[in-house]
Amino acid sequence: MSKSISMMIRVGLVSGLLILSQGILADEYLGNLSANPYGADSTANPYGAGSSYDPNSIGNPYGPYGNPYSNHSATNPYATQAPKLYDSQGNYRGRLSTNPYDPDSISNPYGRFGSPYSSESINNPYGAGNPYRQDSPNNPYGRGWKIIGEDGSP
Repeated sequence: MSKSISMMIRVGLVSGLLILSQGILADEYLGNLSANPYGADSTANPYGAGSSYDPNSIGNPYGPYGNPYSNHSATNPYATQAPKLYDSQGNYRGRLSTNPYDPDSISNPYGRFGSPYSSESINNPYGAGNPYRQDSPNNPYGRGWKIIGEDGSP
């Protein structure tokens, strides 16, 4: 009898840990990285995704994605789990990060997503960062790229 109770407790603990870990690592839509100040989901809109009052905004310095000390933050230069960027086709476009050493950071001048010479970089005005492309974050009338973050709450 005690072996079956012990086994039930173990199964319950393992199940609880799996549920908890899935909740912590859930992907979360944070808005669009965009220069469009009128788009509701744009980070350039201070009343939309760029709001400093939205708890999940990259513009909120007290939230997990805007706090300069959070490992999930777009503004922490040492963050390793910054939000991910995806274009309108669903292609991965790197991490929205100020970390110049992260290979996937859009702030890494030598990386695939940060180099001004890479066709996949937001910093290349003739490639992915072209201000005339409809889905470019640099287009002031466009939609921009989706920002997806892992839930940074404990």
